[in-house]
Amino acid sequence: MSTATTTADALGTAVPVLSFSPVVLSVPGRPVDLHVRVSAPATGTSLPVILLSHGHGPSNNLSSLNGYAPLANFWAAHGFVVVQPTHLTSSTLTHLVADAPGAPDFWRSRAEDMTHILDRLDVIENAVPQLAGRIDHTKIALAGHSLGGFTAALLLGAGLTDPETGNVVHLVEPRIKAGVLLAAPGRGGEVLNGPMAEQWPIIGAVDFSTMTAPALVVAGDKDDSRHFTDMGPDWHADPYTLAPGPKTLLTLFGAEHGLGGIAGYDAAETTDENPERVAALAQLTAAYLHTQLHPGASTWQIACEALTAGLDPTGQVESK
Repeated sequence: MSTATTTADALGTAVPVLSFSPVVLSVPGRPVDLHVRVSAPATGTSLPVILLSHGHGPSNNLSSLNGYAPLANFWAAHGFVVVQPTHLTSSTLTHLVADAPGAPDFWRSRAEDMTHILDRLDVIENAVPQLAGRIDHTKIALAGHSLGGFTAALLLGAGLTDPETGNVVHLVEPRIKAGVLLAAPGRGGEVLNGPMAEQWPIIGAVDFSTMTAPALVVAGDKDDSRHFTDMGPDWHADPYTLAPGPKTLLTLFGAEHGLGGIAGYDAAETTDENPERVAALAQLTAAYLHTQLHPGASTWQIACEALTAGLDPTGQVESK
């Protein structure tokens, strides 16, 4: 029998998950109340928190608090409290907010949603049955997919040139200790030359040079976003390439923009459906954030060795 420590050993045994939604927060000036889903392990104390920012996507409901169950459930089963807001960009809200200030990208509102959640984390904690007193409010992490990765970049320190005013805006949230950017957009400038670039100028307005917080950038080596750029899959590695350390880049082999199907179980629009890839990504992201929030833990190292080595590696990792 092998004595090698596996990722499962490092993360611990999965426990049942409690999921509660919606927790409704009234936010002054927001055109609709902020709805969040909270998923938490049924047992444990001093639990760290992951804020999860959804992307856009073609589905009606996955761009909301109801998406990303393959990640949210795994993270919660392995000791994290996962808080998922429905941002104003959600397809479920389009009929209500299409003419609201900030539409259609709501870039500022998306980031502010996370600050509102952290400001009222005690309210959220006490609203969820069996959760009161079990959260460690000092251990906060963030993850975001696609447009959610864009939001995560801002909260981790990236600057943004407001297309309307020309002013540089910083929405960094210092309470967030580390982040995971999943298939996030890359740089602007000349490489932002696809047909969607004019419709979403905000995508190219980010300056990664001030994104100083620790982050894991996840990019699929087949994620070729021609609607934004002809730079190829490397564009999604820009938050790693252009940001200062400490940063880690996880390149997933064979992955397209859905990274195997993280937005939902059996999502038909996932172009690269691969449950094994999703499972590996869930383990790797949980391990990365566990190590970031528990300095000295070997969880990330163990996960990397288990999932990026051997004859059929999930991907490759580099750090700076």
